[in-house]
Amino acid sequence: MRPCRGLRAAREGLTLRGVDDQANSGAARIDKWLWAVRIFKTRGLAASACQAGSVCCQGQPVKPARTVRAGEVFTLRHGLVLRTLEVLGVPRSRVGASLVPQFCVERTPPEEWEKARAHRVEQFLVREKGSGRPTKRDRRQLDELFGP
Repeated sequence: MRPCRGLRAAREGLTLRGVDDQANSGAARIDKWLWAVRIFKTRGLAASACQAGSVCCQGQPVKPARTVRAGEVFTLRHGLVLRTLEVLGVPRSRVGASLVPQFCVERTPPEEWEKARAHRVEQFLVREKGSGRPTKRDRRQLDELFGP
Protein backbone atom coordinates (compact mmCIF):
# COMPACT_ATOMS: atom_id res chain seq x y z
CA MET A 1 0.00 0.00 0.00
CA ARG A 2 1.29 3.40 -0.98
CA PRO A 3 1.40 6.17 1.67
CA CYS A 4 -1.28 8.85 1.33
CA ARG A 5 -0.19 12.31 0.25
CA GLY A 6 -1.73 15.60 -0.68
CA LEU A 7 -5.29 16.86 -0.48
CA ARG A 8 -6.92 13.45 -0.20
CA ALA A 9 -4.84 12.64 2.87
CA ALA A 10 -5.65 15.97 4.49
CA ARG A 11 -9.35 15.68 3.64
CA GLU A 12 -9.67 12.12 4.98
CA GLY A 13 -7.40 12.64 7.98
CA LEU A 14 -4.89 10.05 6.78
CA THR A 15 -1.26 10.15 7.88
CA LEU A 16 1.93 9.14 6.16
CA ARG A 17 3.31 5.73 6.95
CA GLY A 18 6.14 5.98 9.45
CA VAL A 19 4.89 9.18 11.02
CA ASP A 20 4.93 8.92 14.79
CA ASP A 21 1.40 9.15 16.20
CA GLN A 22 2.65 9.45 19.79
CA ALA A 23 1.91 13.17 19.77
CA ASN A 24 -1.76 12.34 19.24
CA SER A 25 -1.80 9.67 21.94
CA GLY A 26 -0.35 11.95 24.65
CA ALA A 27 2.91 10.02 24.98
CA ALA A 28 6.52 10.67 24.02
CA ARG A 29 10.03 9.45 24.76
CA ILE A 30 11.49 10.73 28.03
CA ASP A 31 14.55 12.24 26.34
CA LYS A 32 12.35 14.12 23.87
CA TRP A 33 10.01 15.32 26.64
CA LEU A 34 12.89 16.58 28.82
CA TRP A 35 14.23 18.52 25.84
CA ALA A 36 10.77 19.82 24.80
CA VAL A 37 10.00 21.26 28.26
CA ARG A 38 13.45 22.89 28.45
CA ILE A 39 14.99 20.82 31.24
CA PHE A 40 17.97 20.12 28.94
CA LYS A 41 19.33 22.33 26.19
CA THR A 42 19.69 19.50 23.66
CA ARG A 43 18.02 16.15 23.21
CA GLY A 44 21.44 14.52 23.24
CA LEU A 45 22.11 15.86 26.74
CA ALA A 46 18.74 14.51 27.87
CA ALA A 47 19.53 11.08 26.40
CA SER A 48 22.97 11.10 28.05
CA ALA A 49 21.41 11.91 31.43
CA CYS A 50 19.01 8.98 31.02
CA GLN A 51 21.82 6.60 30.04
CA ALA A 52 23.91 7.76 33.02
CA GLY A 53 21.06 6.88 35.39
CA SER A 54 20.33 10.48 36.41
CA VAL A 55 16.64 10.24 35.46
CA CYS A 56 14.42 7.96 37.55
CA CYS A 57 10.76 7.03 37.75
CA GLN A 58 9.60 5.47 41.03
CA GLY A 59 13.22 5.02 42.09
CA GLN A 60 14.20 3.08 38.96
CA PRO A 61 16.57 4.56 36.34
CA VAL A 62 14.93 4.98 32.94
CA LYS A 63 16.27 4.57 29.43
CA PRO A 64 15.95 7.40 26.88
CA ALA A 65 13.26 5.53 24.92
CA ARG A 66 10.89 5.15 27.89
CA THR A 67 7.42 6.48 27.18
CA VAL A 68 6.16 9.43 29.24
CA ARG A 69 2.47 9.93 30.00
CA ALA A 70 0.55 12.60 31.88
CA GLY A 71 0.46 12.10 35.64
CA GLU A 72 3.87 10.43 35.98
CA VAL A 73 6.49 11.83 38.36
CA PHE A 74 10.19 11.78 37.49
CA THR A 75 13.25 12.64 39.56
CA LEU A 76 16.49 13.71 37.98
CA ARG A 77 19.87 14.67 39.31
CA HIS A 78 20.70 18.02 37.70
CA GLY A 79 24.01 19.17 39.15
CA LEU A 80 23.65 19.14 42.94
CA VAL A 81 19.86 19.40 42.83
CA LEU A 82 17.58 16.36 42.86
CA ARG A 83 14.69 17.75 40.81
CA THR A 84 11.19 16.27 40.94
CA LEU A 85 8.94 16.88 37.92
CA GLU A 86 5.32 15.91 37.36
CA VAL A 87 4.19 15.43 33.76
CA LEU A 88 0.98 17.31 32.91
CA GLY A 89 1.09 16.80 29.17
CA VAL A 90 3.26 16.04 26.18
CA PRO A 91 4.04 18.84 23.72
CA ARG A 92 4.31 18.08 20.00
CA SER A 93 7.69 19.83 19.83
CA ARG A 94 9.92 22.11 21.93
CA VAL A 95 7.85 24.83 23.57
CA GLY A 96 8.63 28.36 24.68
CA ALA A 97 9.56 29.01 28.28
CA SER A 98 6.21 30.67 28.96
CA LEU A 99 4.34 27.50 27.90
CA VAL A 100 6.36 25.03 30.02
CA PRO A 101 3.96 25.23 33.04
CA GLN A 102 1.23 23.70 30.84
CA PHE A 103 3.29 20.53 30.44
CA CYS A 104 5.12 20.01 33.75
CA VAL A 105 5.05 21.04 37.40
CA GLU A 106 8.22 21.45 39.45
CA ARG A 107 7.82 19.51 42.73
CA THR A 108 11.40 20.03 43.93
CA PRO A 109 11.50 20.98 47.63
CA PRO A 110 13.04 24.41 48.37
CA GLU A 111 15.71 22.73 50.52
CA GLU A 112 17.26 21.22 47.38
CA TRP A 113 17.64 24.64 45.75
CA GLU A 114 19.04 26.09 48.97
CA LYS A 115 21.58 23.27 49.20
CA ALA A 116 22.84 24.07 45.69
CA ARG A 117 23.00 27.80 46.46
CA ALA A 118 24.94 27.15 49.68
CA HIS A 119 27.46 25.05 47.76
CA ARG A 120 27.90 27.83 45.18
CA VAL A 121 28.49 30.40 47.95
CA GLU A 122 30.97 28.08 49.64
CA GLN A 123 32.97 27.77 46.43
CA PHE A 124 33.42 31.53 46.23
CA LEU A 125 34.31 31.98 49.89
CA VAL A 126 37.16 29.49 49.73
CA ARG A 127 39.86 30.79 47.36
CA GLU A 128 43.19 29.08 46.96
CA LYS A 129 46.10 31.03 48.39
CA GLY A 130 48.07 32.71 45.64
CA SER A 131 45.27 32.46 43.07
CA GLY A 132 45.31 36.23 42.68
CA ARG A 133 42.46 38.63 42.20
CA PRO A 134 39.05 37.38 41.16
CA THR A 135 38.44 37.56 37.42
CA LYS A 136 35.74 39.82 36.06
CA ARG A 137 33.46 36.78 35.73
CA ASP A 138 34.16 35.71 39.34
CA ARG A 139 33.51 39.26 40.53
CA ARG A 140 30.13 39.37 38.78
CA GLN A 141 29.15 36.04 40.31
CA LEU A 142 30.17 37.28 43.76
CA ASP A 143 28.10 40.43 43.25
CA GLU A 144 25.14 38.31 42.19
CA LEU A 145 25.39 36.21 45.36
CA PHE A 146 26.04 38.97 47.88
CA GLY A 147 24.59 42.02 46.19
CA PRO A 148 26.47 45.07 44.82
